[in-house]
Amino acid sequence: MIPRPLNEAARLHALRAYQLLDTQADADFDLLTELAAELCGVPYSFVSLVDADRVWYKSSYGAKAVQTPRDEDYCSWAILEEQELLIPDLLSDARTATLPNTVQGGQFRMYNGVNLTTSDGFQVGVLCVLDTKAHALTERQLSLLRRLARQVISLMELRRMDRELKETLATVSRLANEDDLTGLKNRRAWMEEARQQLQLAKRLKTPLSVLVLDIDHFKKVNDAHGHPAGDAVLRGIGQLLSMCLRVTDIPGRLGGEEFAVLAPGTDAKGALQIAETLRNAIAQERIEDAGLTLQVTASIGIASMPAGLPDVDLDDLMRAADQALYSAKRNGRNCVVASDSVLRAATLA
Repeated sequence: MIPRPLNEAARLHALRAYQLLDTQADADFDLLTELAAELCGVPYSFVSLVDADRVWYKSSYGAKAVQTPRDEDYCSWAILEEQELLIPDLLSDARTATLPNTVQGGQFRMYNGVNLTTSDGFQVGVLCVLDTKAHALTERQLSLLRRLARQVISLMELRRMDRELKETLATVSRLANEDDLTGLKNRRAWMEEARQQLQLAKRLKTPLSVLVLDIDHFKKVNDAHGHPAGDAVLRGIGQLLSMCLRVTDIPGRLGGEEFAVLAPGTDAKGALQIAETLRNAIAQERIEDAGLTLQVTASIGIASMPAGLPDVDLDDLMRAADQALYSAKRNGRNCVVASDSVLRAATLA
């Protein structure tokens, strides 16, 4: 068994932070591998990453290779060195003379590997060149190989920074557009989506409906059981909206205990069916939190824009839906009211 570095656990952690293992081929790595072989005048070159029990090749030149067992690979010896492992004759070195790639068919007789060393000093892999003939590289070739190894580790760092930047941008976008409690679109993101969908509906001359939903007597939940219980209710309603709605429907949390659903391509009759389905689902839902079983109801207001009505804007729809919601509350809550104000505007147009 080939010895492991004393910092093996930390080294593996550093390696896996690059998230390169088992990734697709990369033309930039392949170019560096090809250059290494050409500049050193050898038929084979590899960019290897030394994992826990295997050596995996991010790039190979001269032979198709994916991985080998760690205890059978020359690179496992290379990472034990401070900078590089230079073996002009593999048969003459006790470490490599009996390895399968040396003795089976005599494929390799020369190995030169320069470690891929992170800024923290961890040897995570090797840029290596190999030949079927025993010989030593010139000082010029070794100098170029070392410089190429630095380019490989720089490329690895670049790939990691690019990935981390994309992840950061995705997180920033999520925080800007997502309600952190329910995971639904927040008010700003939902309103922006609603404006875009409304303009699309006007161009396509299709109907569109807005549902505004308010949890009944939500303050009593907070007063009786505390704000964590109230948060559990909000999360539960958010999950319910995500599960009950159609793929084309767009739910969001407008703030507090108020939610909204945008239903593109849906007329007043279809919106009423959606709203009743939601109202019943909420009334039947049991939300568990810290040993409590919470049950709430919701009032829902609906406003719909018929197909071919170009003068309605989002403010009109939201105002009409809010008025319908207030009517639902005045009617005793736990009910659905559909506004007819937009429909009247269509009739007068």
